Amino acid sequence: MENTNAFLKRTIGEIVADDYRAATVFEKHGVDFCCGGQVTLSDTCLEKGLDPARIIDEIEAVQKTPVERGRNYGSWSLSFLADYIVNTHHTYLRENIGEIVAYTQKIAKVHGEHHPEVVEIAAIFAKIENDMLAHLRAEEEVCFPAIKRVEEAQKAGMSPSVEDIETIRHSLLNFHLEHEEIGDAAHKIRHLAKGFALPDDACNTFMITYQKLQEFEDDLHKHVHLENNILFPKVTGM
Repeated sequence: MENTNAFLKRTIGEIVADDYRAATVFEKHGVDFCCGGQVTLSDTCLEKGLDPARIIDEIEAVQKTPVERGRNYGSWSLSFLADYIVNTHHTYLRENIGEIVAYTQKIAKVHGEHHPEVVEIAAIFAKIENDMLAHLRAEEEVCFPAIKRVEEAQKAGMSPSVEDIETIRHSLLNFHLEHEEIGDAAHKIRHLAKGFALPDDACNTFMITYQKLQEFEDDLHKHVHLENNILFPKVTGM
């Protein structure tokens, strides 16, 4: 690992982009490595009251574990990475987000009187569904095809079209803002749910809803990390 001072000046997103194993350390300490990944490790430790030396030790420890060959996202082509995001994270969302909306609405109806936070959670997640599905369509139908065309043009030694470059530039500006909004909404849900701790009167549906919300949050972190910290920076540097 580079010297301590230089490492502390790196952003959380850069650290995880270089070695995804570091994500387990940040998750353990409640550090946002996707939407909030542009903050330096030094500033993050200061904000969270964490010991920088301890965090670095923990990162060094996980970096000694075997690397999963499939996790070397930074070495993938832009087209392959875009397809992976669609096939893994977009598919997960399309298969699960409607069901999570239904679960949140059900516990809001049954438990809302005694747990008003679940009513707010249901409203927030309904907006997340609407925003996310529009976001996925924009990526799949507009931005990702443009990225693939630009990459193919460069491989062929040709200049990419001005229209594709402008499409990508405009898309990335929108996507960064949308990621921030969705990330903030997910953080608010976690706060309202008190870290997804179940109340004493929670039924099975309540338990399943919180489990699915946690699963959604975990997938969101990985999804946004791949875009904000790997795909988008590589596209910008094309």
